[in-house]
Amino acid sequence: MDKQESLPEAEIDPPKPKRKSTSAKKGTSKSRKKKKAPPPPGYLQRKLAMLAVEMISLASVAISLIIVLIGYSADRFTGTSFFGSLLPFAFGILLLVLLALVSLLGWWRLRQWLDLKAEFLSPLVAASLAIIIGWFTVQDNFALAYGRFRTLVGGKEEAGRVTLAHQIYAAYRRYGTKDLQKMLDRAKRFTPAIEAAAEAFDVDVNILHGIAAAESSFLPKDSADGGRGLFQITQVPKATLEEAADQLQVDKLDLQNPKHNAFVAAATLKHYLDEMHEDLFLALLAYNIGPANGGLRFIMNQYHASDFTTIQPYLQEKPRGYPVRVLSHALAFRIWREEGKLLAYEEGRNALHIQHIGIPGLHGDL
Repeated sequence: MDKQESLPEAEIDPPKPKRKSTSAKKGTSKSRKKKKAPPPPGYLQRKLAMLAVEMISLASVAISLIIVLIGYSADRFTGTSFFGSLLPFAFGILLLVLLALVSLLGWWRLRQWLDLKAEFLSPLVAASLAIIIGWFTVQDNFALAYGRFRTLVGGKEEAGRVTLAHQIYAAYRRYGTKDLQKMLDRAKRFTPAIEAAAEAFDVDVNILHGIAAAESSFLPKDSADGGRGLFQITQVPKATLEEAADQLQVDKLDLQNPKHNAFVAAATLKHYLDEMHEDLFLALLAYNIGPANGGLRFIMNQYHASDFTTIQPYLQEKPRGYPVRVLSHALAFRIWREEGKLLAYEEGRNALHIQHIGIPGLHGDL
């Protein structure tokens, strides 16, 4: 008998089912998973732009509020008393820091809620707050708070500058709108020449008008002390004559010509602004003193004076009030250009509004 036939049926192994490959299973499961779609073109740039708008807007709001709060606090707690002024002000700064932290936390929670609604809501709300604050900053009350803030931070130097600014406002008030308007009317026929000179030498046109008003009241003539024309040109640095002639493209200057006269004045003002490192008060004083005997720079070196406040006591017979006179007239021209009319300083809220307009060359003076 054959051996295979003699084996019992139980001992014959049944055929084993084939196992599926594990690698095939993995491949199938991976293929079933949904792949994450790539962001659309420009998505990252859009997110960065919205974040930039949000951050800039919030920074603008924060800076403006700090200026207002500290400005008004500085005015409220002015003084040297420890318990009456210094301690309350320090406590106010501590409260301001705590308020800033609470505001940041509140914005973070609000931002999370806004992002659930729409991705553009956070920058939109931040920009809206910045616009509201921006509207407030162009109001007169903000200028008052900003001036107090500058005085607090600027210390002695800023306090001296504010004092000079109030001298200019007082001079403007003394002249009165009636007399100033007559001067403005006389100035109209010289305005094109003065504007051209101011543009050629990059100086403030209102200040240049102020110099002409202080020198000749727009009644140009030769004076007994040698002054000539609209700006009463006497001695000026030789370089300024050459620069004025170059700008006018002439070989010889005629100081009787109002345009030539204005170009020499503008070149001279620019020269002294550069020499005095853009200190407007010193530049105007140097303009009036002229280059004779070393000019203002020699006087300052002689007495070791560094600014307009410290040089004033040493000028004696020199024209200490000249910068104030020039800038009070320049203020009149600026008000007239911006308002279309002159404003009486003492009427209503005009004083605050004029301080908001600011003195030419001394932006944000109060």
